[in-house]
Amino acid sequence: MVLEKIGYTFRDPVLFQKAMTHSSYANEQRARHLQHNERLEFLGDSVLGFVTADYLYNHFPELPEGQLTKLRAAVVCEQALYEIAKELGIDEEIRLGRGEEMGGGRKRPSILADAVEALLGAIYLDGGIEPARAFVLSFIPRKADEARAGGAFTDYKTALQEIVQKNREETLHYRLAGESGPDHNKVFEIELLLNSNVFAHGKGRSKKEAEQMAARQALELMGRKV
Repeated sequence: MVLEKIGYTFRDPVLFQKAMTHSSYANEQRARHLQHNERLEFLGDSVLGFVTADYLYNHFPELPEGQLTKLRAAVVCEQALYEIAKELGIDEEIRLGRGEEMGGGRKRPSILADAVEALLGAIYLDGGIEPARAFVLSFIPRKADEARAGGAFTDYKTALQEIVQKNREETLHYRLAGESGPDHNKVFEIELLLNSNVFAHGKGRSKKEAEQMAARQALELMGRKV
């Protein structure tokens, strides 16, 4: 289903299988020595950032660096990639461990967004930059238009960073304060430090989500409309 929708045929099908394998599944299948998708996710994240930056730079020449950064963050954010994963049917094809399956992993944005990046990493390894670019450009232009039109994605971290950068004496840092819950249903808590002092907190199903929530609280405390 996923392969039909992306229109790409893998020369090495094992790469696709690896992209669709969550660590929870691989850990349960240790005897089979399965590899999960986290390393592919790391690679895909870098390819996604490069291709997206190249597209935005060339298609929005009127935007300054700050707005390009904000737009890029919006179109590759967890929510945007989660929606792409749903469109491609990754939620039905990804292999999850029993605990993750029972905990609703197929609906978890962090897992599905990571799988999109892993899939991109697999395409890049299998076919090089051009098919990887084609995959990214199958959704980035649409997501960029949605974001430019005031669409669904708000990047609180970038908004906060732009405010803080106006005063060079200000420093901003995110720190993991704790995590709770079983492995398949963790909740992360992030502390946002402004000038080394805890200024705001955020919780989420992933560290990225918790950081966004902390940044949102900080903006609210500053009296900014969010």
